[in-house]
Amino acid sequence: MLLHVGILSAMHAGQVFLSGYISTSINDGPGCLMLRCPDPSCGAAVGQEMINKHAVDEDRQKYSRYHFRSYVEDNKKTKWCPAPGCDYAVEFEVGSGSYDVTCNCSYGLCWNCTEEAHRPVECTTVAKWILKNSAESENMNWILANSKPCPKCKRPIEKNHGCMHITCTPPCKFEFCWLCLGAWSDHGEKTGGFYACNRYETAKEEGAYDESERRREMAKNSLERYTHYYERWATNQQSRQKALVDLHQMQTVQLDKLSEKQCVPGSLLKFITEAWEQIVECRRVLKWTYAYGYYLPEREHAKRRFFEYLQGEAESGLERLHQCAEKELHIYLIEEGLPMKFGEFREKLAQLTRVTKKYFENLVQALENGLEDVDSKGACSKAAEAGSRNSGGGCSKGKGRRGKGAAS
Repeated sequence: MLLHVGILSAMHAGQVFLSGYISTSINDGPGCLMLRCPDPSCGAAVGQEMINKHAVDEDRQKYSRYHFRSYVEDNKKTKWCPAPGCDYAVEFEVGSGSYDVTCNCSYGLCWNCTEEAHRPVECTTVAKWILKNSAESENMNWILANSKPCPKCKRPIEKNHGCMHITCTPPCKFEFCWLCLGAWSDHGEKTGGFYACNRYETAKEEGAYDESERRREMAKNSLERYTHYYERWATNQQSRQKALVDLHQMQTVQLDKLSEKQCVPGSLLKFITEAWEQIVECRRVLKWTYAYGYYLPEREHAKRRFFEYLQGEAESGLERLHQCAEKELHIYLIEEGLPMKFGEFREKLAQLTRVTKKYFENLVQALENGLEDVDSKGACSKAAEAGSRNSGGGCSKGKGRRGKGAAS
């Protein structure tokens, strides 16, 4: 009897030791996936079965997460979704025809570069654009375009008031003329007065300031051009984020309300969801076309005209669709019993969705083909043909597949 009790006690002590050993290893991190028996003469692997048998629930869950993460990170066909707060992994389906994929959380990403989905723009263009938006180069362009160097200390000075009398900041404090950069003490009646520098005008006529003025003008034009594309890129991103919120509100609240107000079954309101999904996707595509346009060489005049034509047609169609879905729909959420008018609204919104889709399909296809439809005679001949065929559809989501995966 005493021998039996001793054996049980030894077995219990061994189990307690093993449980503690496993728990400590799991709490130390992912290295627990390589866990071995602590007995030097054994060295057997401690796998999932042993973990399930000897670990507490919390440790078992941690081990499972480590195991899943290891699978994702070792598998070339899976990647973590980069969306904030998302714990899903995305599996890429080879042969899908596009790098754009969508996670179960609805976030679209590019499989190749893991940035947000950016079809029809190439990954290299996206990388350059993102770098430019965050780089100091644009600050330097602004400084060059809107400031001049102090003639004494060479620090850039911004002119923030009307007169030409500039005083450099301490400790320099040099006083100079904004126009000719000469010492202010040298100015007076001989130079045309304190506010009209003849010295500058004469020197400019002789070409003394041509190079510096040319550089400043180039910097200013470059900054204005970048601002044009960036503002439209950012505005469409903001519109897309707002459309995502509106889509969620429509799906969770307003469709039920609309069904009740207009006495229409929810199954017949799918056209509204499709319109909002189209708006969200088209805003994404339109946003990235502005990055494409920024890097399209200015010397490619025909291509630029063709691009701007297609972009303009798509943007106009999208604005009409967005206006209809956002403002005209609101009437039917307030007023009751408008079956005939609501039927007309259904036809209008569905038609706008189809037309907008076709516009964006043409735009995406043209950009992915490098605007090859442009011939040497002009840009808009093919564009006009493409525009005349626009009688149906929402913007193409490409051939990317919805990501498969589970939360870690």
